[in-house]
Amino acid sequence: MKLDAPLSPGNPSLAATAFDTILDQLIVRPDDAGTDSLARLIDLIRPTRLSALDASINAIRSLTFLLSQRPDYRQALRNHLMTVIGSRRQLQLYTDSGILSNEGIWSAFRNRLGAKLLPAEYRDGYLKDVLGKLFDRQDDYEWVAALPDAVWLDLWQVLEIDEHAPAIHTRNSRLEMLEAAQVLSYRIAAIGLEPELVRNHPAIEQFESPFLTQNVVLRDYLEQYKARLFDPAQAHEDDRHVRVLLDQCEDVVRKVRKTAAREGVSVSLTYLMVRLRQHLDRLRLLLDLLDPEGVADLPQRSLALFKTLVEAENRRTSLVDLFTTNTDLLALQVTEHAGRTGEHYIASNRGEWLQMGRSAMGAGFIVGFMALVKILLAKLKLAPLIEAFAFSMNYSLGFMLVHILHFTIATKQPAMTAAAIAASMEQHDKGRGDALDGLAELIEAVARTQFVAILGNVLVAIPTALLIAVSVKYGLGEVWISPEKARHLLHDLDPIHSLALPHAAIAGICLFLAGLISGYYDNQAIYNRVPARLQQLRWPRRLLGEARWSRVCAYVENNLGALAGNFFFGIMLGSIGTIGFLLGLPIDIRHITFSSANLAYAAVALDFQLPWQTWLLSVAGIALIGATNLAVSFGLALFVALRARRTSFTRSRALLGKLASRFMRGPRRFFVAPAEES
Repeated sequence: MKLDAPLSPGNPSLAATAFDTILDQLIVRPDDAGTDSLARLIDLIRPTRLSALDASINAIRSLTFLLSQRPDYRQALRNHLMTVIGSRRQLQLYTDSGILSNEGIWSAFRNRLGAKLLPAEYRDGYLKDVLGKLFDRQDDYEWVAALPDAVWLDLWQVLEIDEHAPAIHTRNSRLEMLEAAQVLSYRIAAIGLEPELVRNHPAIEQFESPFLTQNVVLRDYLEQYKARLFDPAQAHEDDRHVRVLLDQCEDVVRKVRKTAAREGVSVSLTYLMVRLRQHLDRLRLLLDLLDPEGVADLPQRSLALFKTLVEAENRRTSLVDLFTTNTDLLALQVTEHAGRTGEHYIASNRGEWLQMGRSAMGAGFIVGFMALVKILLAKLKLAPLIEAFAFSMNYSLGFMLVHILHFTIATKQPAMTAAAIAASMEQHDKGRGDALDGLAELIEAVARTQFVAILGNVLVAIPTALLIAVSVKYGLGEVWISPEKARHLLHDLDPIHSLALPHAAIAGICLFLAGLISGYYDNQAIYNRVPARLQQLRWPRRLLGEARWSRVCAYVENNLGALAGNFFFGIMLGSIGTIGFLLGLPIDIRHITFSSANLAYAAVALDFQLPWQTWLLSVAGIALIGATNLAVSFGLALFVALRARRTSFTRSRALLGKLASRFMRGPRRFFVAPAEES
């Protein structure tokens, strides 16, 4: 390795001198087990910011070059490093760092929150705590991971630890690894007996469990290995049988995940599977470290473990990491259920397109009445919380009625169709799909379905509201909406002089959350066997009869998610305005279909005597409210769906090109399904 000049992040000109000073001190104190020297070395290597990695790379290369030229420095640093490691307890570092505990996700949340408020005690006798002290900045793991592997491996190779490490420290480290492997094995056996895991893979009860067997076989292997440490003449036994059993444990994890795709999943099951996989991976790595023969990439794997441990210590109190790590499968299941629902919102031919239009028109008719009820409830001047409850029930029951009658609210589609598009994106991004034409065609179908749904909602909501308002005003001779209320409704539609668009964005967030809630309850209905448990109730069977109650249970199985999503969506829409009032914040919701109906009610209340500017602003406001509703809900749903699949679509530019080309060739297909597809 050739370097023009030693550099360091803090002071390039003094890097070599600083390294010399630290290494000279290690030569003078060969038995020093303190960590001050290592901490000073890391300070010289640590970059001032993540973008200044070149200085850190040069610093490590300078140290590597210096060690290669000075055998005494190399021996002093090697002995000091092994003394720091070998004189401390290593068990917790191997068994706990980067591995979830058995306390459960909510207990882990409380403990991490407590550690944030009151840091844990530092124990110098534990290597886990020493590592956390050496890399004590919260962003240390970022630069440790960002530095090229080759730079770290060059430094490790020049130290020649494997060849010249002190025998006593090497043996102590191996004994710690043996104990850690045994602990991990016991934990794997315990996790394999968890009722929730057994429930999702009953074969564990029917046949010999690999989780129990691996513990018996591993214990024998570790005893033989320990005997060989003290008596090299002992026979060498390999660990192939142990690895076969660990592979069988991995097969169980894969089968449980496949079962979860059909039968749902819970947070606790996800937590168990994440813990189990972490323990299996760590145990395999310890076996590699104990018997490195035949492991070609051991240096790279050891380096990966080092980076994992640093990150685990840096982020041991992170609440975000806790939830993102343990809710991945649940998030995937929620979006998968939403995606399967979303497939019903995609019209692939003219017949389906027309049916979607009719379904949307039915929803527009109901929304016309819901908007009137909301206006009448506001006239009652109820107490804020009572008013919020009344508004919520109006929305919730109305949306549930829309679903029961098989009608469609246009703005509910994006949260559902985004999951279906994300699944298609994943297939193409991982090379398992055909050309992008299929994905572009799917987006085209989604666009025209969304268009006809909005058209059906708006074109029926407006005349329904007009008919109701005209009938009441001129037929019954009553005035339900005052001119002041009408002007207030028109002001709420103004995209320039009101908060219509921010409020529409809030409604979009509610739509997105409703989609997640719908997927969550669909997952819960399957995972908790809700229909089968409902069948066990005696009084409904006696009241309705076996056949009718069976149909009710089947309906719950297929519609629980949609009903729950609509119910909670109504709660959100009905209560956000009141929450804003109570908190003194200007928050509310704007929804395109309700806004359309409100325009009709306001126009009738003012005898259609509106300036053309008001008409223009109101129509533009409705269009922009709708676009904001759709964009926010679709964007959030697509982001979550892609994150749940742990993929990021990398062919966006090519896809946009395909869509532009298809639009130029036939823009009509983005709005109307072609007749030849019927």
